[in-house]
Amino acid sequence: MGKRLQTVAAMACMKTLLMLFNFVFWISGIAILAVGIWMQVELYKYMELSTEFSSTAPYVLMGTGALIIVIGSLACCCTVKGQPVLLYIYGAFLMIIFVMELGAGASIYVYRDKLQHGFDTGLNQSMQEYQKGTEKSNDFDVMQTTLHCCGNRKYDDWLAIRSEIPQSCCRIANCNTGNETEIYQSGCYTKVVEFLDDNIGLVGGSALGVAFFPLVGVLLACCLAKNINKSKYEQMA
Repeated sequence: MGKRLQTVAAMACMKTLLMLFNFVFWISGIAILAVGIWMQVELYKYMELSTEFSSTAPYVLMGTGALIIVIGSLACCCTVKGQPVLLYIYGAFLMIIFVMELGAGASIYVYRDKLQHGFDTGLNQSMQEYQKGTEKSNDFDVMQTTLHCCGNRKYDDWLAIRSEIPQSCCRIANCNTGNETEIYQSGCYTKVVEFLDDNIGLVGGSALGVAFFPLVGVLLACCLAKNINKSKYEQMA
């Protein structure tokens, strides 16, 4: 009788811990989804200026976040019902998510390096196509205004391909672009690489850090399933 009470107490404790884990896990899914959306909305206009641009990274995060939200919601039912088979399946899904998050974090770091290498060429190409009024031209204007920079490596890069410097290089509205004191002096290459390095590095680090969190859930789910089986065996004994 004493062993059975201990098993029941252990099961109750593990169920509580697993429910807490499910809640935190569900919240982490929302956070990852939000980061993926933020990358797509805010970083997209900078990333596509690189010749190594790929739109898959934000979608990987959004997909992972959405999957975590769905699995986290279903996991609560598995925990409440206390079915060992469902708990083992839940643990298997957590292992899959662990691998996905680990891969996403590593790929973001690799992607960051590729973006940096492609920016010098990409920015020069975008400057050559600036007169065409493409979407990249608008992105270049946004980048210069937001990051307070002008040209690729320096502001007079523009003068090598056109007769005047764009108004997006101005420190003040409707400035005289022929007056050096009224335009941004720094080139955009260094600024945009620093900006992406800081932001994507933070995203990649967060993804790698969160990646190991599902392993806690795997341990709790498997231990709870084991204790449920043990309890059933003791009842039959």
